[in-house]
Amino acid sequence: MAQNPLHMLISTSLNTDLQHNRCQGADTDLWDKRKSVSPKPTSETFDVDGGIDQDIFDINEALGLNLFEGDIVLDGERNSIIGDQYRWPLTIPYVLEDSLEMNAKGVILKAFEQYRLKSCIDFKPWEGEENYISVFKGSGCWSSIGNRRKGKQELSIGANCDRIGTVQHEFLHALGFWHEQSRSDRNDYVTIMWDRISTGKEHNFNTYDDKTSNFLNTPYDFTSVMHYSKNAFRNGTEATILTNIPDFMDVIGQRMDFSDYDLRKLHRLYNCTSSLSFMDTCSFELANICGMIQSSEDNTDWQRLSQVSAGPDTDHTNMGQCADTGYFMHFSTSTGNVGNRAVLESRILYPKRGFQCLQFYYYNSGNESDQLNVLVREYTSAHPNGTLRLIEEIKGSPVNYWQLYHISLNVTSQFRIIFEGIKGTGSSFGGLSIDDINLSETQCPHHVWHIRNFTHLLNTSPEGQMGKIYSPPFYSSKGYAFQIGLYVNGTSNNSHNLAIYLHSISGANDDQLAWPCAWQQTTMILLDQHPDIRQQMSNQRSVTTDPSQLLPGSLTSLFWDRPDKVGSPSKFANGTEFRRGPGSGTSGFLTHQRLRSHDFIKGDDVYILSTIEDISHLISTEPNLPNTTAGNMTISTPTKPATTRHTTTRRTTTQRTTTRKTTVNTTPAGAPDTNNPNPCKRYSCENDGICVAVAEIPLCRCPVGDDWWYMGKRCEKKGSTRQNMVVAVASTVAVFVVMLIITIISTQCIRRKYHRRRENEEALDNLNLENRTSF
Repeated sequence: MAQNPLHMLISTSLNTDLQHNRCQGADTDLWDKRKSVSPKPTSETFDVDGGIDQDIFDINEALGLNLFEGDIVLDGERNSIIGDQYRWPLTIPYVLEDSLEMNAKGVILKAFEQYRLKSCIDFKPWEGEENYISVFKGSGCWSSIGNRRKGKQELSIGANCDRIGTVQHEFLHALGFWHEQSRSDRNDYVTIMWDRISTGKEHNFNTYDDKTSNFLNTPYDFTSVMHYSKNAFRNGTEATILTNIPDFMDVIGQRMDFSDYDLRKLHRLYNCTSSLSFMDTCSFELANICGMIQSSEDNTDWQRLSQVSAGPDTDHTNMGQCADTGYFMHFSTSTGNVGNRAVLESRILYPKRGFQCLQFYYYNSGNESDQLNVLVREYTSAHPNGTLRLIEEIKGSPVNYWQLYHISLNVTSQFRIIFEGIKGTGSSFGGLSIDDINLSETQCPHHVWHIRNFTHLLNTSPEGQMGKIYSPPFYSSKGYAFQIGLYVNGTSNNSHNLAIYLHSISGANDDQLAWPCAWQQTTMILLDQHPDIRQQMSNQRSVTTDPSQLLPGSLTSLFWDRPDKVGSPSKFANGTEFRRGPGSGTSGFLTHQRLRSHDFIKGDDVYILSTIEDISHLISTEPNLPNTTAGNMTISTPTKPATTRHTTTRRTTTQRTTTRKTTVNTTPAGAPDTNNPNPCKRYSCENDGICVAVAEIPLCRCPVGDDWWYMGKRCEKKGSTRQNMVVAVASTVAVFVVMLIITIISTQCIRRKYHRRRENEEALDNLNLENRTSF
């Protein structure tokens, strides 16, 4: 059995690039060395989607569903959704039914976070509202269009529908959107190959005029998450949709994230003026540097530059691809004295959620003793001039490339972000640079895997097992150790794709952990490095450790059991032995064509972000019905008949009436609620704040208006533009009064001094006069 002392594992706190070079061999020499010294890892992998990159319509067609346009449930003929009566309120009540797969529940909550980040649409657990969306595991992936105003409105996230783009797609239907290719001007942009469409499916390619649906004055969107794929409803192997611009053939049908025009339409339909959890972004392309200010308390300044002789040669935003553009902020340490400081402060920011993630790119061309500090200046009523708090110190050897940083903040009052550069003791020819800053009220990724020289890997890695690279090891908050495996050129059965898998590995805490590993959801994100986080279209897949999942072909061995039992021996490049368990993921993670269609590869660098969350609190998510009697008892409450659900038999529908048992809880207040592990059950938010559970921690989402907002841990404090103005005016008046008092006191002191001097002079004159008189 492999030994697992903590010091034998490569620490995840090390620089991620150094980790990658040690473990993965980012350059040719290390890559060849790794292949020669590492034993062949386990060949057992499990594809969560069966190894097939199935779109929504492939899934539903395979199930024999005959839905309108493939995934829409109609309550009659296709109706217009133009008009307020089909819109939801900006905060939509929802229920996650217990029938949903655990992985799907976590993915749905992540999709809600994307809506909050990129729009004004929010979601809250249902609390008795008349109309709400009930998400369940039905047959396939489908939804209704708009708010049908019929009480419970069902939305199905069935088997293999648990992808964030699929969830976004179905909820956009529920919000009132049809498919992109059904708009009236469709034929100007794509050509439908009618002879390649399966018999009886031709109606799915009809178009509709503006009286039925409205594309809200936006251009035709090849990149929309609502567009059919090129192979939708085909009867053979040839595409049913040809884009009139060939470059978009492999773009249509993406299920990664909202496109820019998806968001524009959503904003226009729901009159969004801002996003809920987005706070700020800056690429320094404009001379006003996004409202940032140079501090007067330092002895030098940051400079807005497009290149530095010692590096960087280009900014991170454009990577030198656009002439006369591309700027970043630079603090030179090549001149000046040791200890020189340059301080750059953001504009004042107003938090609503109490936690934030700061993301930026950093380039050190100076000396290893040079230092970048990230601080926040927090403003409170007790400290109206602000108090400084150090968040992160960044030091390290200079490198010749941009590096991605994420820093978690936990600020509840008005604040500024401060970047402080400090010149160290060593000689320097360059300095410190920052670019592409994003701030949002979201959780930061837990781990970052930086893969350098990625084009070289694409060009030289074989397909299959020998072309697989592994991330540095990382730990969950519970202490479980994992690795991500990436097939650069696909598996032997599915080449020309990126394939990605999550592996459990033997770690330092294994003897103290419960096995099999239960309900840890890891989300693996291939980062789109667009400078504005709202326009990023990253690709992600989530894998959840189901403690009952068996190894393929086994009746007894558990997939997520201790790696020492189910894993195979392996080695890190430094010779440390460990065991790697089987991998769970997908061989159809992303095609190479789509890999090159966005900013996934930038500066020849690729970033894979990962988050690990314990989602065991999602085992039971259906809300309890209102108490109808006192004491502990179980009541049976029949629900109204569910809306028609399609079975696997084509054109056959059934209705069901369900009886749900609801336990009336009379546990004394303050006692732990073992039946309801949701941490929000006993956590209240004030002023209509909404409680959400993030990594098992209850957090309040506070309401915000055009010129007012609530903040604080429980939304207990209110802020407003008027209040800020009053504080500013009051501060100005106070300063004026103090200065006036000081002036008056100074004047009085000078006057008294003058009078005393005059009196002394007069007394002296009188004395002299008396003396002369006496003579």
